[in-house]
Formats: sequence, structure tokens, C-alpha cells
Amino acid sequence: MTWYVLRRLVVSFLVLLGISAVVFFLLHLVSDSPGRVVLGQRASPEAVAAFNRDNGFDRPVVVQYVSYLGQLAQGDLGRSYKLNENVGTLLWQNAGRSAMLSLAGLVLALVIAVPLGILQAVRRNSLVDRAATALSYVLYATPSFLLGLVLIAVFSQALPVFPAEASQSHSPWVVFTDPRSMALPVITLAVTSVAIFSQYQRSAALDQLGQDYIRVARAKGLPERLILTRHLLRNACLPLITLVGTLVPTLLAGNLIVESLFNYPGLGLLFLNSLQREDYPVLLAYTLVGGVLTVAGNFVADLVVAAADRRIELRK
Repeated sequence: MTWYVLRRLVVSFLVLLGISAVVFFLLHLVSDSPGRVVLGQRASPEAVAAFNRDNGFDRPVVVQYVSYLGQLAQGDLGRSYKLNENVGTLLWQNAGRSAMLSLAGLVLALVIAVPLGILQAVRRNSLVDRAATALSYVLYATPSFLLGLVLIAVFSQALPVFPAEASQSHSPWVVFTDPRSMALPVITLAVTSVAIFSQYQRSAALDQLGQDYIRVARAKGLPERLILTRHLLRNACLPLITLVGTLVPTLLAGNLIVESLFNYPGLGLLFLNSLQREDYPVLLAYTLVGGVLTVAGNFVADLVVAAADRRIELRK
């Protein structure tokens, strides 16, 4: 296990290094003169050149990248061009709200998808299975922004049950302290995940139902409920754990759409506003955060699966 962890940490570091390089050079191609972005189009060429020179933007791009890596090693993500604030501070101020929104959506999706997938597997090819599968395909194919607009039209306009705008509180716990105002964003974020998770859970449960240990348990006369909860559930959820780890960046992207749609102050809304302002240090930092979450999600998922299933042999 120790050698496996060390090897994965090295690979993860190299992946993040590659992500940072690709994003840094792509942003440099988009705008090779930050001075023009910061000072505006009406700034004189002399002022733009002075700004680039004072901030080191006139150096070769490779030198700028190495300098940026040095800043990252010290925990410095740079400074926002437009807001004149430390990027790390901006991310930290918004990360908690986005994390709680993602967590609430993920938990809601799992609570619905796991029992639904097992029910579909147990009642394979029944009316319930076919209807749930068809609904999953429809929901999976529906864009998040369209789903959110439909929910707003139905539950905020036609039936004024929930507000159309999310809570503007800066507390990360607003998802739990003000569930009414956060209901539509959480549901929008969870629905697509339910469609994916339920079908994945159904497939895994079907595979486990054909295994010998299930046949033996039924031959011993164990109650069906006990077989499903004690024997089937644990093994059928192992592939889902891996899937959840790989979907971390999808949740981040989903937050971007949901936060914009419901005007929720989080990382996604910060990214969109920075994109409109051409605030490249924030865009770069956001992309790096997505890369870190992706690598960390896969890494933790592999460790959890290995700990849950002792049959898995970790290669050294």
C-alpha cells in the first residue's frame, strides 16, 4: 500500500504539472499582453509596455511559467487583475459555498440513485425498470441550464414554492440553514447525477446478482432483504465509488452552470465573471483547482475501493 500511494502521488504531481503548463501557455496565446487587459484598450503603448515590464510580462513565456511555478510552490496563486485581490483569497472565500452545494447535490443523487439502481436490477425488464431507464436517458440528455429553467418556470413561476434566486448569504452552510432558497440549485445539480448513478448502479447490481455468493445466500434461505442490504449492496457500490471520484470535475462544471443560473456566489460564478473580465490569473487558478480535484478524486476513490475490497491487489 505504501509503495502504491507513493507511486500515485508522483504520477499525480506530474499530471498537475502538465495541466498547469498547458493552461498557462494557452492563456498566454489568448492574451500575450496582460497590460492591455488591465489598463484597457485606450491605454497608451508606453503605459502598457511599462506595466508589462514592471510585472515581468515582457519576459519569455517559459521564464514566466517557471516563475509562476515558484509562486505556486510558495502557495501564491497570483493576483486578480481586475479585483486587485489575492487569487487564493478569492478562491477560499467562494470554495466553501461551492463545496457545500456540490456535497448536497452529490448526497441527494446517491440517496436516490443507489436504491433505485438496485430496485431496477432486482426487477429487471419490468415496467418499473423500463420507465426508470427511459427517464434516466431523458434526464441525462437534458442540459443542466435547461433543466434549471424548467424547474424555475414550474416551481417558482407557475407554483411559487421556491424562489428563483439562490440565497445570497456568504455562509457555506446556507444549503442547510436555508434549504428553501437552495432547493432548486441542489435539485438541478443532483438530477443529472441521478441519471448516471442509477444506471451504473443497476449494471453493477445485475452483475453481482449472478454471482455464486448470492446463489448460496438464497439457497441457505436468507431473507431477500438481508441478501440485498448485507451482501449485494457493498459489492455493487464499489464501481460507483470509482465513478464518483471521476465525476468530481463534472460537479465543478455543473456548479458553474447552476451558480450562474441561480446567481449563487460560488467558484462557478467567480469563474464566469472572471472570464467576462478577462481576469486570467483567476481563470488559471480555477482550472488548477479542477485538476487538483480530479486527481485527488481518482486517488481517493482507488484507495477506498482497495480498502473496501481486499480481493484487489495493488501493483507496486
